[in-house]
Amino acid sequence: MYEWIKALHVIAVIAWMAGMLYLPRLFVYHCEAEIGSRQSETFKIMERRLLKAIINPAMIVTWLAGLYLAWSGHWYTSGWFHGKFALVLAMSGVHGFFSRCVKDFAADRNARSQKFYRIINEVPTLLMILIVILVVVKPF
Repeated sequence: MYEWIKALHVIAVIAWMAGMLYLPRLFVYHCEAEIGSRQSETFKIMERRLLKAIINPAMIVTWLAGLYLAWSGHWYTSGWFHGKFALVLAMSGVHGFFSRCVKDFAADRNARSQKFYRIINEVPTLLMILIVILVVVKPF
């Protein structure tokens, strides 16, 4: 069963990361759209659906499967796992921030620039790289 849960975990992580990398790109383009325009309304739909249909469920499955793996594999006693856990908490915080941004765009209250979203788009990538290194290399 452990291997099946691990496969599910990896699939969920891939889906979560795909959404976390795509959503801020949508924000970049949404910034260019005039408030109330057809384009802006289309971005609102795309952002909401991406968050609700892909990113949120993928994060939940990632967490549930990951906690099962940590518990059943006794990884919670390993130093690398503590680092990974902290980084996954940070990724979840970024997820929460992106969720807030979706709400702000939906209410036409975005106060951030394209440049901000271009920069913040790199945060999930950096976190993902560090998490993968910890999981694969297990440096401590």
